[in-house]
Amino acid sequence: MTLDELLAASRAGVRRLGPHELVEAAARGALVVDTRTDVQRRRQGELPRDLLPGVVVIDRTVLEWRLDPLGEHHVPEAKADDLEVVVVCRQGYSSSLAAASLRAIGLPRATDLEGGVEAWLAAGLPTDDGPADVRE
Repeated sequence: MTLDELLAASRAGVRRLGPHELVEAAARGALVVDTRTDVQRRRQGELPRDLLPGVVVIDRTVLEWRLDPLGEHHVPEAKADDLEVVVVCRQGYSSSLAAASLRAIGLPRATDLEGGVEAWLAAGLPTDDGPADVRE
């Protein structure tokens, strides 16, 4: 399987969200997880916590451990397998793979922001200077 095929498979049958839909999802209680690196967040800005209440930053390398509701290392928000999770990255590629991985471990409502933070910025939505809620 090529990377493009893997990416297509990770997105198959999944409703990805646009920037304004992300705001709506956060308002209804979805957990928004920013997996961008520190450098990317400094360049692009933090996602605004006033529009996305509860947005957290979780490094991609530990994402599954932090969101597995049955795992001993999960964040407090990861209480149940019906949690709606929206993963955000810089351009919407690694977030698709991350959301697929979350679905594979039992979080069927995991999706991502189509186009990533670049789409957020292109839609004219704000960022702020932080501080971010970084979870390790």
